[in-house]
Amino acid sequence: MTITKSNIIKSISQNTDLDKAESAQTFEILLEIIKSTLESGEDLMISGFGKFEVKDKKQRKGRNPATGNDLILDARRVVTFKCSDKLRKKLNNKAS
Repeated sequence: MTITKSNIIKSISQNTDLDKAESAQTFEILLEIIKSTLESGEDLMISGFGKFEVKDKKQRKGRNPATGNDLILDARRVVTFKCSDKLRKKLNNKAS
């Protein structure tokens, strides 16, 4: 099952003294901080969770799989995620 934004907000509300509106506002602020940090090109590390890295991809040759036509893919930025050792151990049910 995929967890959704509304599930996260509901969980924050249930586990804190915040009501649903305050939980939603807090979560939105957190997302905005994450987005603005990554947009500026900075990496984002959350201890015990992992690291989001912004990487630049160069322009490169590609091919349309439907038509087989060659094309040039534009340069772009992508975000990658590397989980922390703690999270990796937890995912694999190993003691920390």
